[in-house]
Amino acid sequence: MIAVRRPTDDAIHEFVAGQERSALSYQPSGLSAMPPPPGFSADAHRVPIGRGARAFRIACDALASWRPLKLSWTELYPPGPILREGTVVAILARHHGLWSLNACRVVQVIAEDSGPRRFGFAYGTLEGHVERGEERFVVELDPATDMVWYEVRAVSQPRALLARLASPVARRLQARFRVESGRAMEAAVKETDP
Repeated sequence: MIAVRRPTDDAIHEFVAGQERSALSYQPSGLSAMPPPPGFSADAHRVPIGRGARAFRIACDALASWRPLKLSWTELYPPGPILREGTVVAILARHHGLWSLNACRVVQVIAEDSGPRRFGFAYGTLEGHVERGEERFVVELDPATDMVWYEVRAVSQPRALLARLASPVARRLQARFRVESGRAMEAAVKETDP
């Protein structure tokens, strides 16, 4: 949904409720963990955000509370969703004088304790989204270096006509989102440093 005015809370709630019944707008699920199929772009941003087990726990908590999606120009709906497979969320974003509202479904929760410790999730676009694809958000504790890394990886293609026509603008917004989500995760770890 693209609008010139911010949608009302009732309109956002109605949109999210409608998307609950919506199917993924792409196949197969798991796209963010594989090479991109023809016509899809793959983009990733990986940054160090701290060091040690404590920083990793803080980063996991920040990711579980959707911190990297709550930026100065984005809002998450519903405001406090539970992170689990099947959860539907919508991101309301203000950019270039417009408001966009897009919904995704969590398709995977990642929790690995052997080797590098990893935690995160992937969500996929639903039929009402202007893009088609999947995005993966992961924090990792590297046991060799004790470094905590945050990575966001997206595999996507424009779906809606406006997204196809404005593809260069959409790609810049996606890149901005990846970088700012990394900064949000880094800030979450630094805020709780002793």
